[in-house]
Amino acid sequence: MDVNGVAAIATGGASGLGGSTHGHHDQSGAAMTAPPLILERKGSVMRLELNRPRAGNSISLSMAQALMSAAIQCDEDDDIRCVLLTSRGRLFCAGGDVAEFAAAGQGIGADLKQVTACLHAAVVRFQRMAKPLVVAVNGPAAGAGFSLAVAGDIVLATADARFIASYGALGYTPDGGLSWLLPRLVGMRRAQEILLVNRAIHAEEAVSIGLATRLVPAADLAEVAMRQATDLAAAATGAIGHTRALLAQSFDTSLEAQLEAEARAIAASARTAHGREGVAAFLAKRLACFAG
Repeated sequence: MDVNGVAAIATGGASGLGGSTHGHHDQSGAAMTAPPLILERKGSVMRLELNRPRAGNSISLSMAQALMSAAIQCDEDDDIRCVLLTSRGRLFCAGGDVAEFAAAGQGIGADLKQVTACLHAAVVRFQRMAKPLVVAVNGPAAGAGFSLAVAGDIVLATADARFIASYGALGYTPDGGLSWLLPRLVGMRRAQEILLVNRAIHAEEAVSIGLATRLVPAADLAEVAMRQATDLAAAATGAIGHTRALLAQSFDTSLEAQLEAEARAIAASARTAHGREGVAAFLAKRLACFAG
């Protein structure tokens, strides 16, 4: 898909993807509303699937609310040791639901504040939780969908993945943390081009500049992503949580402050059952079992 095609998706173009959703019906004709987000527990992995494929998985208010609720659940449940975010359909996420924005009329400011309040709460929880996030990007990711796509600790992308900001096409500014994430992932100069020029980043380039971790064949994405999430869930999640926090704060702290934080984190990790198990397994020349 070319730049114009992704931009059209992000803005609800073509047949109006942002407003094309309709409730499903059962065989009796009764209306059935599909959930905007599907949650599925697989062992200690929580799999989250964006589920508005007919609307390009665009982020409506209900989608943002569902993401916020799921993020809080993932953060609070100690039995969840890794989160996997993916989507259903051809697109990963087309960004905000522009048809919903248009319907808000003069109330668009309040509408956007509601959507971003929920979406941003989800992003913060995903970034700050003491467990890893894997994102499987199966197709184009635009606007806030771009933000979600690159928010993971591990980002797996197929060759069909595209990353485009799209905000400029609407006369809007970034949300979902994109203006915070991009400079940290690709540097200020590339972030400026991506956000101001609105250039689409194809999958191979996304890997080469650090937006994505690696490419995965489309047919293997679901399996590879779940295996990656399962492996992370079996790791020393306490240490992973500390490491995530250290990385997140590293851009805002001095070297001395970072060294002190590292000293405290490694001491805390060493005192845990996982730390003791890791040392015991190393000395016994066996695989560690980081249960509990």
